[in-house]
Amino acid sequence: MQPDTSIAISVADLTKSFGDNTVLRGITMDVPTGTTAVVMGGSGSGKSVLIKSIVRLIRPDAGEVWIRGERVDQMDEDDLDRIRLSIGYLFQSGALFDSMTVYENLDFILDRHTPLDADERGDVIMEALEWVKLPEHANKFPAELSGGQKKRVGLARAIILQPDVLFYDEPTTGLDPVSVRLVSELVKRLRDDRGISSVAITHDLLCAEIIADQVFFLHEGRFVVSGPLDEVRRSSIPEVSNFYRQSR
Repeated sequence: MQPDTSIAISVADLTKSFGDNTVLRGITMDVPTGTTAVVMGGSGSGKSVLIKSIVRLIRPDAGEVWIRGERVDQMDEDDLDRIRLSIGYLFQSGALFDSMTVYENLDFILDRHTPLDADERGDVIMEALEWVKLPEHANKFPAELSGGQKKRVGLARAIILQPDVLFYDEPTTGLDPVSVRLVSELVKRLRDDRGISSVAITHDLLCAEIIADQVFFLHEGRFVVSGPLDEVRRSSIPEVSNFYRQSR
């Protein structure tokens, strides 16, 4: 059943197992257009499997996934390639090419997927780097960047094709508090300034406080509570209260 068009991302009864290990057990969630949903939970709860199943990096066993009114879980490879060009994905590691400069990492995407000439691509690249406050690092290699700078370059690459849907896999993991706030504020700006709809998985409370419109808490493959962050944080469910107590 096709979801309401006001819902940018919709998941219904999603399940995924690896052999005898059932990781997702009937996940259902809706992300309204122009909002950010944050999926939280402990290590091994299924967060990464969920986000990868939504974008079909992993094929779910059952259930439905809709992105902007198109059913993703049943798409063939050509349609998957098409829709993936209209969404952005920020990998946990940044996933930059070590042998390329920052500029070349961004140009690789534009050269492969747009008809722009070199000068036009250069303008787009510098605009993206200005947006993440890193224009002066265009000619550096990833090894010359800090962890926070790599995340911001990864974010620039995720938005270089101007998607209206974004997925973030632990956008602030391993960063110091200053970098966490900077990256999180950029994520928030993408929602506020560009109307981007997104799903982020994180265990970082500061990040969640800045970016989340709604929070889904995942435990043993199920959402045990969802809602605004303050409501989820006040939950009396032991797994949830323990998580927040340990994260302070």
